[in-house]
Amino acid sequence: MSIITKNVMVALVGRPNVGKSTLLNRFLGEKVAIVSNKPQTTRNRITAVLNRGDTQFVFLDTPGIHRARTRLGEYMVKVARESVGEVDATVLLAEPVANIGPPEWELINRLKETRQPAVLAINKIDTVEKPALLEIMALYAAAHSFDAIVPISALNGDGVGELLNCLGKYTLEGPQLFPDGMISDQPEKQVCAEIVREKLLLCLDAEVPHGTAVEVTKFSERDSGVIDLDVTIYCEKQSHKGMIIGKNGQMLKKIGELARVDIETFLGAKVFLQTWVKVKERWRDSMGQLRNFGYTE
Repeated sequence: MSIITKNVMVALVGRPNVGKSTLLNRFLGEKVAIVSNKPQTTRNRITAVLNRGDTQFVFLDTPGIHRARTRLGEYMVKVARESVGEVDATVLLAEPVANIGPPEWELINRLKETRQPAVLAINKIDTVEKPALLEIMALYAAAHSFDAIVPISALNGDGVGELLNCLGKYTLEGPQLFPDGMISDQPEKQVCAEIVREKLLLCLDAEVPHGTAVEVTKFSERDSGVIDLDVTIYCEKQSHKGMIIGKNGQMLKKIGELARVDIETFLGAKVFLQTWVKVKERWRDSMGQLRNFGYTE
């Protein structure tokens, strides 16, 4: 094992659903951040750690920049904005579209303001032809003096190695920031709660999953090694509670079964999972509730 003598902290920023969490998981070679095809999947800043040779890469996966409509949304955007400037370098992920949208302009202006070293990663290149990709690269090159522009596919890994090599140029001499074997700063209970929320995003349509929060109320290990896990799912409306539970409890059962499989893989142990659903109206606009669910400064 190489001795860590250098480190670099990198923020991954961009609009919702651009692939930040998928890229984070690709860097690490395992799942540390939940993913879905719905916007605003990532709510908190997630720290993930990769040791490569003599360098420790510390990645900050941030919520997507969007037009906030709740206090939770305002918190998420604030977390993303403030991550730029608090790190050694920033990766701005963008869609392969020949248009720079408001979220990208907001982040580019933030990069200019902080004079943050930055790399542009144009994701999802498997969905666009090369002439169109070159046009997009030229558009962004004219908008900001990125240190590099790297086309990637976080989904299949194309260009990700090149992107990591680019980020290696920002390393600083110093001891490793996190101990060997640590890949994330998320407590086990938080990861389990996020896995359940991922299954809510997967199984439910429209606005319902965005109004949900998940709390682990019991996490204990039996002498046999089985983990007892009690989870409460909070939603904002009584009608949403009915959708989450489903006819004869079938939707909640499906969500629980899917979550249990991933949680067992994560914990490396058998899990006995029990789930409940409760209504907390407008919790996304309550500072007290946001703090209770861990969305704090």
